[in-house]
Amino acid sequence: MPPKGASTAKVPMRLPPLPKLRVRRPNQTDSNPCLAIMTSVLTCWASSGYNVAGCQALETQLRTCMDAPKAAAQKKNTINYHLSRMYPKIVGPRKKK
Repeated sequence: MPPKGASTAKVPMRLPPLPKLRVRRPNQTDSNPCLAIMTSVLTCWASSGYNVAGCQALETQLRTCMDAPKAAAQKKNTINYHLSRMYPKIVGPRKKK
C-alpha cells in the first residue's frame, strides 16, 4: 500500500537510451543432420581398427544421408528490421542537444 498522499498511478516504463536495438544471430542454423552418423562411423572405425566389414551398415547410412538433397534455404529473419523501425516509437521523443 502506498504512503498517504502518494500517487497510485503507474509510471510508464521507459527503455534506456541505446544507440540501436538488435537481436544477435536471429537466424540460428541447425546442426548438420549427418553429424551423428559420421561420429558413429568414426567411432566404429576407431574401435574395430578400420575394419570395413564391421562398419558397413553405418557407412551406407552416412552415404545416404550425405547424398540426400539439402533443405530449402530458410527465409531471413526480419526481427532486426522491425526493431529498428519500432524503436523510436517505443523509446519516445528525445531531447535535442
